[in-house]
Formats: sequence, C-alpha cells, structure tokens
Amino acid sequence: MKIGITCYPTYGGSGVVATELGLELAERGHEIHFISYAQPIRLIGTHPSIHYHEVEVSRYPLFDYPPYDLALATRMAEVAELYELDLLHVHYAIPHSVSAMLARQMLAAGPRRQKLPFVTTLHGTDITLVGQDRSYLPITRYSIEQSDGVTAISEYLRERTVREFEIKNPVQVIYNFVNCDLYVRNEEARKRRIEYAPNGERILVHLSNFRPVKRLTDTVEIFDRVRKKVPSKLLLIGDGPDRSLAERLAMKKGIHKDVLFLGKQDQVYEKLPVADVMLLPSELESFGLAALEGMACEVVPVATRVGGIPEVIDHGKSGFLAEVGDVATMARYAIELLTDDNRLQEMGKACRDAARSRFCASKIIPQYEEFYRRVMERSS
Repeated sequence: MKIGITCYPTYGGSGVVATELGLELAERGHEIHFISYAQPIRLIGTHPSIHYHEVEVSRYPLFDYPPYDLALATRMAEVAELYELDLLHVHYAIPHSVSAMLARQMLAAGPRRQKLPFVTTLHGTDITLVGQDRSYLPITRYSIEQSDGVTAISEYLRERTVREFEIKNPVQVIYNFVNCDLYVRNEEARKRRIEYAPNGERILVHLSNFRPVKRLTDTVEIFDRVRKKVPSKLLLIGDGPDRSLAERLAMKKGIHKDVLFLGKQDQVYEKLPVADVMLLPSELESFGLAALEGMACEVVPVATRVGGIPEVIDHGKSGFLAEVGDVATMARYAIELLTDDNRLQEMGKACRDAARSRFCASKIIPQYEEFYRRVMERSS
C-alpha cells in the first residue's frame, strides 16, 4: 500500500506513534509518505520506502494566523495525486482530519476523479480540547464522522469520544505499540548505569513533554521522598514549559545534583533500560506510551489511575497505580520496589512479558494493515 501519514512532528506521544507506525509499515513493504510542516522528531536516518513532504505555509500581513489547515489539505492532495496514494492516515482530528476531508473532496472533483479514503486516529487532546472550548465541537464531530475509518488508542478514549461527541459510526480501538526488539534491557544497558549512578544508586526515570498535565513537579516530590530512604538518581527525559518549575523545586529541596535533566532524546530506547522505576504521575493519559516503553525495558512503572493507563498497567503485577496527586503513595510503592531486589526483578520481567504479549509492534501493526484494507474496500 501507498500510505500518507500526517501528525504533529513535535515531542509527544501522537507524533511518536505515527512515526513509529510509518517506520514499521515501511519495514513490512509499504510505501510511506509523511506530510507535515516539519520532519517528525523520531524520523531519523533514511529508508527507501519512506518519504517526507514539507507543508509550506505562506505568511501574509492579512492573516494573524497563517491557514495551516488549508496549506496541509493542498499538500495532501498534491502528494496523493503525484504518488498515487491509496489512503491517508491522520493523527489528531484537529485540524488534520479536516484537511484530509478537503483533500479527498478536491481529488474526487478533479479530472482523474481520484478516490482517497482517510483514517483518523484519536490520541486524546483532540477530545479534551473540545471539553475546554466547545466551539470546536461541531467541526471536530463532523470531521470524525466524515472519516472513512476512525481508531482510538484505548477503550477509555473510544468511550469518551462516543459519549462527548455522540459519534454514531464505529470507533475501533487499536492500542499504541512498542518495538520489543528495540526496547529491551541488555548487557550494554547495564554497563551504562554507571554513567548516571557511579556509586550503585537506584535509578528512577520520567519521560514526557513536560506539559502541566504531566505534573512534573509531582515527579520531583516523589523522588525527594524516595531519595530520603534509598540512595538514588532521577533521570528526566524530555523538555517543555514545566522544566523551570522542576529545576527550581529540585534546587529548593537540595536534591538538584541527583536530578539529571537529559533533554529531548531521539533514541529513548538507549536511556530507558538503565532505570529501575518509571514515575508517571500524570493528571490524564489516554494511553500511557511512556509507561509501555519502560515496561518493554523491564522498568517498573508507578503511575496514576487515570484514562487509559489501567489498560496498560496491571496494578501489583506489571506496575503500581495511585490517585492523581498522591505523591506519598507513589513514593511508598517506589521505595518498596527499590528496597527489594527480588520483587523488582520479578515485576520487571512481568512488565516485559505484558508488553510482549499485548503491545509489541508485531501484534499491533497487522491490526492497522487489516483496518486499512477494510477502509479501502468500503471506499472502492
């Protein structure tokens, strides 16, 4: 198949999933065309079956905000016509599904009467944004209903979408995934621990885009409690608006030398396996991709019981769950793990087994391929 993929190229779960999906599809023999205003952050290296098409947005004095959605629709139609795409797969309803709908209409009305079905994958913010600003509801609902196929990354998100938008057409759940061959704890990872914990300290990790919803300062609060009981280091992977708050809090508590800000990382699979425990105190997660990536590397997640996270983490077996803001309980779970080698290793293995049995790319990518085929058959 020839597939066009559009996502936000920034540091975040949806862009990661979309990019990894394209890479996996290319490995399975499909021709992939990424269409966005910038190259996705994890789209590194070259592959003969992967192509990137930049969307250029002209800036006119007339516009306070350049019309990216219209430029994207035009570029989608151009790429689809030039490369004879079979379908588009857009991640996030706003504005990508609207642009895909326009591209489909333009091609259908063109001289070749080209058919271009499109699939929309909902990741969460496209739903919660409407909850904050209802003016987006009509266009978001319409673009979802006009999609030739709709997927959601968790049962939680599917149910919330159907409830809030009163969507009548089916929404299929296809979970996020991880490359279990790439995300793995090996001997090299064990050797790299000394870079961060030269005296044999335990290592905790947090991975996110440091937005307020991730509650980064809760991560620092939890680590402060853990560090008082267990010699340890905290690795913070990512960047974003709450970084300065976390830096100031670590400095205030006198633990800044043990809190290591690693910045954005293209190859997080090289960093995650050095850790013992992942802290994910988010206010909301539609899935919890960071937790899954950690689990594949035998890093035990301690997370909040929100959104789709309970669909990923089996409390007490492949991680621990607590209420939002309950830093004391999350710290207690982490301390219990870090002071019991046998339990830590046992749960690490359980995490790896859970990732392999349910969320490996080898299990999820065929679901997308089958979904694409059904969409194309209905649209033919």
